[in-house]
Amino acid sequence: MSDTSQGPGWWQASDGKWYPPDAATPAPPAPGGAPGYGAPGYGAPVGMGGGPEQYADWGSRVVATLIDAACVVPLYIVGFILAALTAPALLFLFYALALAVMLYFAYLTGETGQSPGKRVVGIKVISEQTGQPIGGGMGIARYFVHIIDGICLIGYLFPLWDPKRQTFADKALTTVVLPNQPKQAFGPDIFKP
Repeated sequence: MSDTSQGPGWWQASDGKWYPPDAATPAPPAPGGAPGYGAPGYGAPVGMGGGPEQYADWGSRVVATLIDAACVVPLYIVGFILAALTAPALLFLFYALALAVMLYFAYLTGETGQSPGKRVVGIKVISEQTGQPIGGGMGIARYFVHIIDGICLIGYLFPLWDPKRQTFADKALTTVVLPNQPKQAFGPDIFKP
């Protein structure tokens, strides 16, 4: 039983839950009644895939980020020009508007797994544990945790050598980015939840 909306290779076990491609078969309920892994005859979960190729590459993540930024940069430019020509307070207004747009993109990433840039590129952010999007609030939290990635840019480069191609924010919030999602053409529909 496969459902590509969970990501490539995800499968639904008899317990009704969705599991990543290389997850071991879940063990029957433990004596306390909670399902678990590692009972005799069952292996421990091995992660989300066979290797880095199961995750979105660094280049596609960068392109998605650049597309998102391209949607916001005009607000900064217009704000700067209007502030220079009229009132400097307009700069603050446009910067606040740009931040609101970026937070909306972060919210979309949490709710659907995809910001507009991720929809165009065809990548999706999901929880490592559930295989589902992490929710709007956690999407916004992930946006702010990316501040850690920005320190010396090392966190943003981390996916180049990390086995799961995760940034520090991905590791902190246990998210992964999957490739091979349906791509959408750039247009008004990419901004909708």
